[in-house]
This record gives sequence, structure tokens and C-alpha cells, in this order.
Amino acid sequence: MKKYFVLIILIYFSLQTLAQIKVVSTTTTVANLVESIGGNKVSVSYLCRGDQDPHFLEILPSYMLKLRDAQLVFKIGLDLEKWLPQLIDGSRNDKLILIDLSTNISKKEVPTTKVDASQGDVHPYGNPHYWLDPLNAKIMAEEICNALIDYSSSDAEYFLKNLEKFNNSIDSNMKVWSGKISSMKQKNIITFHKSWVYFADRFGLNVVSNVEPKPGIPPTPSHDAELIQLIRKDKIKIILMENYYSDSAPNHISESTGVKVVKVPIAVYGIEGINSYEELIDYIISKVSANG
Repeated sequence: MKKYFVLIILIYFSLQTLAQIKVVSTTTTVANLVESIGGNKVSVSYLCRGDQDPHFLEILPSYMLKLRDAQLVFKIGLDLEKWLPQLIDGSRNDKLILIDLSTNISKKEVPTTKVDASQGDVHPYGNPHYWLDPLNAKIMAEEICNALIDYSSSDAEYFLKNLEKFNNSIDSNMKVWSGKISSMKQKNIITFHKSWVYFADRFGLNVVSNVEPKPGIPPTPSHDAELIQLIRKDKIKIILMENYYSDSAPNHISESTGVKVVKVPIAVYGIEGINSYEELIDYIISKVSANG
């Protein structure tokens, strides 16, 4: 009798797994948001690790296999994942539904003139790092919810309940985060790459320059010298940077000026212990606040 009971349980969980919507996300942060809304109704995998630069991803057959078995794929968009079309083509999955989470985002730094290589790695549709603004994460979550409902309308109530729970979590955390970083309001900071415009605007920081002379262009000695002068003149306290970039140039600047290099992940699972979107933002806020 016990054997039959165990068999029934195994069959039940096997059927539950088969019934899950198979989702691939381009980044770990998107994967976490999908899991927050989809719960046990989705099976989610991701392509770019949390400690990788999402602008660049090596094309591997294993990524194509993930997409071959998927039903939905979610992306950041705004030309961040230039590598994605090749992976989708290689998957040969003509039933794959692609959802661009940037659709309803208020885009920043949208070029007003023609973009060319002399400007560096400028995104023609706007800055794609919008997920670092928690209020944009709510917009992303709503897009995810709508896409899941479109695919499985019978689970709409479940998805909407999870969306409400996520939104309430962001709203309550925003009060804590805003208070924690309030001492940094209107203070000048330098960032490494142009990843921080949405975060800075949301929490009232002034990004006055970047370690990269142009987006995607490696630091140069002449630009470092200009930054050293700027830091001394304006008494800037922080260089905020992504943890997947080399910190050799920021550390050199720090040695010359005393400016603090604050190196943080910008994605879920970017370092050990960052397992949710809320934990990611809280970690960044805490690091900036402690060093400002």
C-alpha cells in the first residue's frame, strides 16, 4: 500500500512539472521577477549569469537547447541583448513567444541624433539599465503577469495575486530604501559604466561622470587624470561600479584621491546571498549609503 501511495505522489508531482509554463529569461533578475509572479506555475531558466556583463554573451549550443524547449522568453530589450536573435534562430523553436519588458518603461538617454561608432556603445533606443529603478521593476512585473495570463488565462487569479504581493513588497521597501539613502540626496558620484542613470534619478544622486570615457570604451590614462581633477575639485566620495568590470582604473583613481570604490552586483545572483530583486536593491543601497 505504501508503494502505491509513493507512486501516486511521484505521478502527481510529475504532472505538475509537465503543466508548468517553460520560461527562459535573458538575465537572472528577469528570472527572479518571473518566479515572483509565476510561482509554481512556471519553470524558469536564464541565459546570462548574475556576475556577467549582459551586453555580451558567448553563443553556446546549451543556450539554444534551453530556448528550444521554452514556451516564453523574456528580455530586457532596448538593444541590450544583441546576442539573443542568434540564439533564438539557433533554437529552431518557431513557437517561442518573445516578450520585451521595456515596452512601457519611460526610457532615458534616448539619442536625439544619429548613433555611430565614434560615440561608443550607445543604445539607439535608450539606456537599457532600467531594472535598477524599483518602480520600473513593478512595470516589468506587470508585463510578466500579463504575458503569463495571456498564455494561461485559467491561472490569472494566481498570477494577479502574486503581482499584488510583489508590488506591496516594493512599496514597503521603497520607504526603507529612501530613508537609508537620504543622506546621499543631491551628492555627486562617479560611475564606471552608464548603468546607473535610472537608479540615480530614483534615489536623487548626481552622476557627474563615468570612468569609461564613452560607453563601452575602456578607461584611458588621460580620462583618469581628468577624473582625478574633478574628484579633488568637487570632493566626490564614491565611484560606483558593476562587479563584472575590472577595478584597476578606479583603484588607481582611488589611490590618488581617496575616493571610495563601491563595487556591487547589478543582477540577482551577482554575488552570494543576493537571491531576490529586493535583496539586490537593498545591497546596493546599503553599500552606497555606508560609503557616501
